[in-house]
Amino acid sequence: MAAERAEGVVRAVVVSDGRLLLVPEKGGWGLPSGTPQPAETPQATAARVVYELTGYLVDGTEALNPGNADGGTAVLCRLLTDSPSDGGRLAPDRLRWASAGETADTALPAPVRHYLEGHTPPV
Repeated sequence: MAAERAEGVVRAVVVSDGRLLLVPEKGGWGLPSGTPQPAETPQATAARVVYELTGYLVDGTEALNPGNADGGTAVLCRLLTDSPSDGGRLAPDRLRWASAGETADTALPAPVRHYLEGHTPPV
């Protein structure tokens, strides 16, 4: 079976200890996101984007919304390191780990919001 090539924007959903990794974006906070390189899978794109932006190593494990109508994909990622390396474009103090409740004002795709509701403890 051939690997699915990523199309559109890939959003990485990194959850650790009930908190979601967010990065600064225009007007607030958002998921680490980027566009795929040629022949890159959504999972590989998510892992690369998280590392490039934050320095955290992650393993893109599962697309939460394959074939989404907006052309993008949200990928659930497993955190592989406890702290970021120096390789990220954003300094650690520019990153935010937020509980599901703290993301109420964050624009998240519906499949991500649904995942958070079922997989993170309420705060």
